[in-house]
Amino acid sequence: MTIFPPDPNLTALRLELARLRSERGWTYDELAHHSGLARRTLIDIEQGHTIGTLKSWHALAHALDVSIDHLLGTLCEGHTPPADAAD
Repeated sequence: MTIFPPDPNLTALRLELARLRSERGWTYDELAHHSGLARRTLIDIEQGHTIGTLKSWHALAHALDVSIDHLLGTLCEGHTPPADAAD
């Protein structure tokens, strides 16, 4: 029997991006300037029209001065994340 992982919580990821942007008082244009991503890309990601690439999320983490773990960790919101390999 195959056991599939739970679906990632993409809503939580988008909400965290919006929260971090709002916390800094940044517009989409300001986040675009800090991240090097297109304004349209940021709007599409935050509004859920696209997931974005790993490269995009990496750029966003750096622009927002948070770890990529912090951002991507929100994907497990609502379910238990997998155990650490060291456990």
